Amino acid sequence: MRFDTSTLFLIDKKDGFTPTFSQLVSMMIYTRDTTLEAVEGLTVEKLDFLIHDEANSIGMLLGHMAAVERIYQIITFEKRDPTEEEVGILHAGLELDEQGRTAFKGFPLEYYLEDLAAARHDTYKKFQTLTDDWLFEQTNWWWNQPGNNYFKWFHVFEDELNHRGQIRMIKKIYSKEKDRLVK
Repeated sequence: MRFDTSTLFLIDKKDGFTPTFSQLVSMMIYTRDTTLEAVEGLTVEKLDFLIHDEANSIGMLLGHMAAVERIYQIITFEKRDPTEEEVGILHAGLELDEQGRTAFKGFPLEYYLEDLAAARHDTYKKFQTLTDDWLFEQTNWWWNQPGNNYFKWFHVFEDELNHRGQIRMIKKIYSKEKDRLVK
């Protein structure tokens, strides 16, 4: 699903979405656009670069973004906790641990971009079937506090923004390391 980037800085009506979903989708579009800009043209070497042995790579962070979106699809759209099998499948992307460092290595940028696009496509398709009231449905959430679906989806793109900052930092460190090695 493509959107007009000439309205990137407007939180406004998006075709096919209700008014409140349009606002959420506007923010998600901006967030994804800036993430894609941050990773544009990255090589496998840059995607796999680790600052230290326990660090996240850019590839891991991109895999994490897709995995988080898929978990929130289960939690909010299906109104249930993920099964052990689903958590097992998504574990490498969710936990950003040694399994993630192994699972997200050696892939070209297109691999990650396709994964992100597929997850987001599914999210938008489901959003188009829901009413604005769904966004305000509450469940028991973190620390036994009420949380609504609007907050949960805000958290999905808030998490992406957070990790996009890490991506930018990793790129700078990678460049400095390469410059240092050349000298």
